[in-house]
Amino acid sequence: MSASHLNLVDLSGNDDSELYVLGRGPETRAERIRRMQANAKALAREQIEAMTEAMLEVARMADEISTGGEAYPVGVRELASRLKADLENQSKSIEALMMRS
Repeated sequence: MSASHLNLVDLSGNDDSELYVLGRGPETRAERIRRMQANAKALAREQIEAMTEAMLEVARMADEISTGGEAYPVGVRELASRLKADLENQSKSIEALMMRS
């Protein structure tokens, strides 16, 4: 029987990830730093995406309140209307900044 070879396959869909080659030996410090920095950037991106989604959810709630009629006090409706517009603009700004990086 011939020896089989194992191939590592990246199923994450993340093109930035690097695969560790078995049998290559221990990582150098520089390799470890690069890997850890890449992981930190990926986690930061995930957190920013979650924050943006939360901002848009609050904007949807603010829209409901601002158009909710007399059940809501006038000052609250006005504040909710401004909050909705601000959150939508801020989330667009964040998305634009993320596209640059």
